[in-house]
Amino acid sequence: MNQTRRKRRSDPPLSRLDSLSPEMPFPSKSPSLISPRVRNIFLLLIFCSILFTLFTYCTFRRDQISSIARSLPLFSTQRRHLLFSIAASRDSWLRRSSYVRLWYSPDSTRAIVFLDRGGLDPDPTLPPAVVSQDVSRFPYTFPGGLRSAIRVARVVKETVDRGDKDVRWFVFGDDDTVFFVDNLVTVLSKYDHRKWWYVGSNSEFYDQNVRYSFDMAFGGGGFAISASLGKALAKVLDSCLMRYAHMYGSDSRIFSCLAELGVALTHEPGFHQIDVRGNLFGLLCAHPLAPLVSLHHLDAVDPFFPKTNRTESVARLIGAASLDSARILQQSVCYDSSNIVTVSVVWGYAIQVYEGNKLLPDLLTLQKTFSTWRRGSGVKSNYMFSTREYPRDPCARPPVFFLDSVGSDGTDGTWSSYKLHSVGNCHRAEAVKRLQRIRVFSPKLKLNVEQKNPPRRQCCDISSPYNTSMVINIRQCMTDELIAMNT
Repeated sequence: MNQTRRKRRSDPPLSRLDSLSPEMPFPSKSPSLISPRVRNIFLLLIFCSILFTLFTYCTFRRDQISSIARSLPLFSTQRRHLLFSIAASRDSWLRRSSYVRLWYSPDSTRAIVFLDRGGLDPDPTLPPAVVSQDVSRFPYTFPGGLRSAIRVARVVKETVDRGDKDVRWFVFGDDDTVFFVDNLVTVLSKYDHRKWWYVGSNSEFYDQNVRYSFDMAFGGGGFAISASLGKALAKVLDSCLMRYAHMYGSDSRIFSCLAELGVALTHEPGFHQIDVRGNLFGLLCAHPLAPLVSLHHLDAVDPFFPKTNRTESVARLIGAASLDSARILQQSVCYDSSNIVTVSVVWGYAIQVYEGNKLLPDLLTLQKTFSTWRRGSGVKSNYMFSTREYPRDPCARPPVFFLDSVGSDGTDGTWSSYKLHSVGNCHRAEAVKRLQRIRVFSPKLKLNVEQKNPPRRQCCDISSPYNTSMVINIRQCMTDELIAMNT
């Protein structure tokens, strides 16, 4: 029997994956699948990718850290963060250095005096003096003006270029500018010195602002430039001095160059150019609700207090400010409804006692005790504030009590004593005719500028009864309290 042998069907070939099954051993040596050149290019691409990632990450972290640092609150600005530059000539410095000595402290105030020429002996009670650089290459074409305006303007650049460390603010003024340094520190603490700030005020005299600019900080009243802006201004100031040869003063040149940098003036009402003459009583008795920062043109005004010279009168004002800087010249008004008496207290300076009920807005208006800065029959009394007439007859004015002494009460407050300034044999109401002295007690005024709270005038109470002496207590007003006479 023939048997037919069935042919065995062969299995299909294994795929590459099947050939790598556990049952199949790996070959001991496999041929390279990538050429060396391709491998090197691949490795180079990986290396470049890692570098790019690291660079991007570090840049992001640096920007992020810088952003966080800018957003963090700064520790408070202090006196040592301010650098004062005083513009003077050798001749004027000999006459006016006594003013600077009143506010400058060698231990806590940083300042430099820029003179037109040297030859003066050092004085440890005054700032060090340097001679300004030569400015003869800069043009000056204002008819009848003074070329010294260029030298004074360039004080800004010369100050910044010194490279003094830890300066947050550059402050500029004249040798007849008196600064209330602690108040200036308080005002500048509102602003970030790492940003561009130009802080000051214009003139009290309307015509001066028309002539120069309403948006310019008048240099005699002083102005401050943040450190970051000062560095930028110093780089470009010389080019501005070439362009603005036709301008009169140094402050106009600084203002114009800052305008080209795109920076506008930030007005602070505590800077005082004092473009008026004569008796400053009316201006000082109605100071804005802001810290007193500076006073200027002291040689053109009368002494602030009776029987004193100019230096002595400023020293008395600064002495009071040393005990309560924020409160100096701040006005509080209190009423005695039983005797119908109104009392206006200008702390650290003077008190006026009015017979009758005087409304607060009337007492906040400046009494025109001064004359215009510009002289001449055609000059009008145009000021940047409202004024009221000051009676020529001394007996038509309220009795005035000037600061006589001031001291600490031993806690967190002060006492100040004001003595009557007699002006003649005037008939006064029974309630005040024997009054000779007024004593004022007040807590130290603390301004929380970092929270930028709006200022509020403080209230005061008159202790009754009074005969030859009156006692007044200044305090914070209650929430809905009105400064008015109770009727």
